[in-house]
Order: sequence, then structure tokens, then C-alpha cells
Amino acid sequence: MSITLEVWLMDADPNIASFGRFTLDRSNRQLMYDGAPVELGSRYFDALALLVERRGELVTKDEFMDRVWRGIPVTDEALTQCIRSLRKALGDEAGAPRFIQTVPKHGYRFVATIAEEGESETVVAAPAQPASRLAGTCTVGGLVAGLLGGFAYGVLAGTGGAAGSLMLAAMIGALGTLAGAALGLAMAAMLAWRKTADPMLVMAGAVGGLLAGLVGNMLAYQGVGLLTGRSLGDVTGPLEGLLIGSATGFLAWLALGGRARGLVLGCAVLSGIATGILIRLTNGTLLAGSLLSLQLEMPRMQLDLARLGLRLGDAGWAIPAHLWATVIEATVFVVAMAFAALSARHRQ
Repeated sequence: MSITLEVWLMDADPNIASFGRFTLDRSNRQLMYDGAPVELGSRYFDALALLVERRGELVTKDEFMDRVWRGIPVTDEALTQCIRSLRKALGDEAGAPRFIQTVPKHGYRFVATIAEEGESETVVAAPAQPASRLAGTCTVGGLVAGLLGGFAYGVLAGTGGAAGSLMLAAMIGALGTLAGAALGLAMAAMLAWRKTADPMLVMAGAVGGLLAGLVGNMLAYQGVGLLTGRSLGDVTGPLEGLLIGSATGFLAWLALGGRARGLVLGCAVLSGIATGILIRLTNGTLLAGSLLSLQLEMPRMQLDLARLGLRLGDAGWAIPAHLWATVIEATVFVVAMAFAALSARHRQ
């Protein structure tokens, strides 16, 4: 994946430079976005002009102090705040810079170059995160989500004390790790093939989730049947995996495409809620329903999900309790995957 920026001189005027959808007019001291002015303080404009003038080169802190503050003694925090404000105005991020790159302990660099007189020259502003890093962070994200879910149900519905809660957390953590690994590997393979973060990550996430759901469903039925001779009822399967995988792929596309962290996390929460509701509307089930099926077949389990209002009756699932449980579970997992994708981007 590479995020590319085109920057060129307009009308051969050395005082006007364009980068992305921004235009910097130094003679009129204006920054414009699609022709609309962007408000910048005087010193902040000078700092941006200096960065553009020295594009591709390191601009040290001392140079900022000499050229922007003109010898006026200020703290390093003033420069940090200046760069932070410039990034906000440009819609840039320190973790995935498209315009301003931090050179730790030294200064900053404007990462786009200028192509003379409209010649198209593309410059890599944020190199692709290695696919293996995405696979690794998703695996860790799945582990964390599984541990949280297992421990929560162990504490809220367990009757076996602390040891039982920890054991359930470990078991569900292992399942979460497998799910996260499947999603991460599928998306990493797509990223390695396509060389860029594009909407195909949604399809990759869907395929990874589908495979994880199939394997998990098979292990639940065959594994429990082999060990106990009993057959489980409803457990998580390919449909649930497909829906959660699609949401995860969408968030990975946003995160690796350089979208703002707040936007990615906001979309993660909304996607998790929508996915949980959709799973319930299609009569699907996640962890709560799977545990309940296991409890019904093994009454001596040290787990009492009726404490949470989860039970089977003549009319099927107790809709309100199972709905909120499914929504919370889907949201926790999807948000964990969003953090995983953001971590893969940030650790560039």
C-alpha cells in the first residue's frame, strides 16, 4: 500500500505550490483547500511555508526558531503545538503522515515533492505497513477480545469462583486468538497481493471470518460430541463470522487508508452495534448463545447464564437479554480489530 500525493508549481509561480487538494500561496499568505481559505495563524503559516520550501529535507528545531520565531525565546512545546495545529488543518496524522513527518529528536520534514510545471510525480508519503504486522496485531486483538469476553461471563455468570473465571477467560481467549488470526491472515494476504489498502480488504475480512466461523462451528459440534457424546444446539457459525469479518475488513480499509483515528474508532463502535443487531435479526448467536447451548447440554457446568436473563423458552431466545449481549460482544470484538489495524499503521 502507498498513499501518494501530487504536488506541483502552479503557473510556474515559485510562490504558489499545491499538494493534494491544498494550495499554498506565499505571496498572499493564504492556505486554501479546494479554493476555500484555511485559517492559519501568522507563525503557523510561516512554519508551513518553511516546510514546503525545504520539502524533502529535514527542518531542525533551531531552524524553526530562527525563521519562524526569529530569535524570540520559546519552549519546544510552542513548536510541538504549531506542528499539531498544522496537521489538524491539513487533516494529517503523526502516525501515518501524508504531509508532515516527524524526525524524532531532530525536527520535521515535508514528505511530498514538487513536480515542475505540472509534471506528474508521485511520492510515497506513507509506506505500506508490512502484511505480517497486520496479521500479528489482529491476532493479539482477537486474544484481548476473547479474554475480556470470557472473563466477563466468568465473573457475571460463573459459579466456580476466581479459578473458574480465569479458566473460561483462557478458553475464550484461545478462540478469540484463532478468530483474530484468521481475519488478520486473510487481510494480510490481500494487502500483500494488492499492495495497497482498498475496499478489497472488506472481502478479505469476510472470507477470513467465514472460514473462522466454519472451523469454530465444526470444533464446537464435533469436539463436544466426541468428548461428551452430546450434540450442541445453536453455536457461532459461518454467518456470524462473515458479518464480523466484513465489518473488520471495512475498518482495516479505513485505518490503513490513513483515516483519522477518531473516525476509525467511531465507525468501529457503530459497525459493532449494527453487526450485533444484524446477527440477532438473522437468528445468529455469538459467545452468550454458544455458552448457553453448552450449559443446556452439560447442566453440571459451573455457569449460570440465567443470571443475565439468557435462557431458552417456548418462544425461543429471551430477545432483550440476548440482543444486548450479542451487540456488546460484536462491538468489543470489532473495536479490538480496529485498534489492531490502527496499531499496525502506527508502528510504521
